[in-house]
Amino acid sequence: MSTGSAALDRIVERLGSTSDPKRRYEYVLWLAKKLAPLPEALQQEVYKVRGCVSQVYVVGELADGHLHWQGDSDAAITKGLLALLIEGLEGLTPAEVVAIDPAFIAGTGLQGSLTPSRANGFLNIFKMMQAQARSLLDTATLPD
Repeated sequence: MSTGSAALDRIVERLGSTSDPKRRYEYVLWLAKKLAPLPEALQQEVYKVRGCVSQVYVVGELADGHLHWQGDSDAAITKGLLALLIEGLEGLTPAEVVAIDPAFIAGTGLQGSLTPSRANGFLNIFKMMQAQARSLLDTATLPD
C-alpha cells in the first residue's frame, strides 16, 4: 500500500517488517532523539495537538509550495511518533498531505505496542498535520 509519500512508505515498511514490538519502540525512540526541539515561541495553543495526554505541538510552514514541519512533545514515545510523521510528511505539498489515508498507521504495526491513548494521540497528531496542510492548501490556492 502506497501512502503517496516515499519517505512515509519507507518508514511504514521498516516498522511493518519487524515482528518484534521492542524493535519498533526502539526505532520510534531513536526518531524522537533526532527531532530538534521546537522553539519556545512556537509552543502556542494554536499549534497544540488536541486529544493527546502529552503536550504535543506541531507546526507546518509552506515554502515554495512544500511543507516543512517542526514539533515537540514532553513524552519521548509521543515525540518519536511525531518525528515519524514529520519525517514521513516533510517536503510534501499540502494536497499530498491531505490525500494521505490514515490507514497507513495500521501498516506500521505500532497499534499492538501502543496504549490506546497513545494510538489515539498518534492519529490526532496526523489529523492536526492534515488540518494545517488543508488550511495552507486553501491559502495557497486563493487568488491574489
